[in-house]
Amino acid sequence: MKRLKSNILAVGLASASLFAVSCSDSFLDVDSKINSNTQNFYKTEADAWRALIGCYNGWRQTSTAPGVGFYVASTVMGDECYGGTGNSDGRNYQVIDRFDQSESPADLQIYSQDWKMYYQGVYRCNELIAREGQIEWKSTDSKRALYMGECHALRALLYFDMVRLWGNIPLFLEPVNENRAQADPAEVYAAIFEDLRYAIANIPDNANLETAEFGRVSKYAAESILARAYLFYTGYYGKEPGFTTADGAVIGNVTKAEALAAVEDVISSDRYELLSSYKDFWPASSLVANTTSAGWNEAASTYAGDANKEVVLSMNFTPMASYATDGSADGNRWQVMMGMRSPLSVVPYYCGWGACTVIPSFINTIYDSGDARRTAGVIDITGEGITSDANYKPSYNDWREYTGYTVKKYSPIAFYQDDNGTLVIKNANMSTGAGDMQINNCQPYNIMRYADVLLMAAELGSPQAATYMHNVRSRAGLSDIPVTMENIMAERARELAFEGVRYWDLLRQGVDVMANAVVAGAGQVYNGGTPARVSYDRSKIIATKGLSQIPNDQIVLSNGVLKQNDGWKN
Repeated sequence: MKRLKSNILAVGLASASLFAVSCSDSFLDVDSKINSNTQNFYKTEADAWRALIGCYNGWRQTSTAPGVGFYVASTVMGDECYGGTGNSDGRNYQVIDRFDQSESPADLQIYSQDWKMYYQGVYRCNELIAREGQIEWKSTDSKRALYMGECHALRALLYFDMVRLWGNIPLFLEPVNENRAQADPAEVYAAIFEDLRYAIANIPDNANLETAEFGRVSKYAAESILARAYLFYTGYYGKEPGFTTADGAVIGNVTKAEALAAVEDVISSDRYELLSSYKDFWPASSLVANTTSAGWNEAASTYAGDANKEVVLSMNFTPMASYATDGSADGNRWQVMMGMRSPLSVVPYYCGWGACTVIPSFINTIYDSGDARRTAGVIDITGEGITSDANYKPSYNDWREYTGYTVKKYSPIAFYQDDNGTLVIKNANMSTGAGDMQINNCQPYNIMRYADVLLMAAELGSPQAATYMHNVRSRAGLSDIPVTMENIMAERARELAFEGVRYWDLLRQGVDVMANAVVAGAGQVYNGGTPARVSYDRSKIIATKGLSQIPNDQIVLSNGVLKQNDGWKN
């Protein structure tokens, strides 16, 4: 499988902190003959391509740098999973899960690394956008439209994550470092919608759809994200998007009709379809057991591949160090958090740090009998015989908030794919050679699946809503149900469980709805093998309005210009 490889470029890099001050004078005022900088770069179309790769890398670093990660945060905050991790670890994941700073009063900057990486990614996009006019584009403008469309889409993706997580954030649409106050969220969303509109208008219909371009943003990806952003904004804020600028112009005023037209265009493009088997979308879900003996077939998998026909947008990661020859290995750091608690490495699954233990009441409530999506999404530790392994007891005794269930869709696996496409079992170093379990996971993070597009179209009122619901449910082995808003949201819970979508679906139905769902997940767990109970304070969840803690180090660096979100103030 070819992947878009994006090395870190010294192009448009922001400082380590958003508010750090850079020097305006250099010690030696000479032009570098070998290094790129803002004076000698952004000249040619090739420069623009390199800068765009830097933008993609900036986006990807939000998942490869050692932070919480948007996916993990989204999975912990909802009603799907507890925080988990090790029994003697710090309680930062419990702060996130409970929306309660008192779980770990000293953890005041849980998202510090995430904040920095997001704004560095934005800075790279802003640099390229600001310098578009000085680039000598070739005689045709096809590359110009494509590259700039992708850049605008990446900036929109970065801001959409940030504004959902933190709600009140500074908005930068130009490459500057300054101490800027938080913007009205309506203005941030308006910028997101305008960037997505730009991408939709400029990325050609047939661009970035081939396997070789896997991981790049297509027109259809931008349309899908526009619909997702519209549904979240209108649900959470209870009004239509749009922002009036100082000169009286209205921007970002997306309508329901525009959002529906966007996803209908994705559907009518005939570029995507549902896989015939739900489980084949994820590596861990698609591994094949031996039929004549115990164990797993190391050479067999029904995995449809990274760039399969149901993928609308995925964040791509470079291969493991064992077969990355150019030093570009840039693994999916948060995936190791999803693995069963070390040292529990039981083929076909590999070990990790035990985050996101699945809440039994969630899966027992949402899945109907015979729904194929439960076994595809969840590892049943007892049901799959893992408790008989010699490594189980040490792992169990080291695991916090153990429930007997963990996420399968993004579980690390005990196999890797060699250059011939054969599944080979990993050794203790996670690879055939030297390896690092922290960075050697490289399963793509799926941002948008076609099933999500179908369900959004149904929710937005498509005349084909019944057909779309039928297609999603029939694949799971289920019969048709009436197309109501309640049924659509329940179907989204089943179809998109553990994919970083559920929490935002809850929150856009109202903070009360989200809080009620989270509180309903209270229940018994085992901390280091000892029975315990997870409980929630609903009033504290409501106080945060579903928003996350703004890192205190950024508030300090801003000299108080940044204000902490409600519910997180000490």
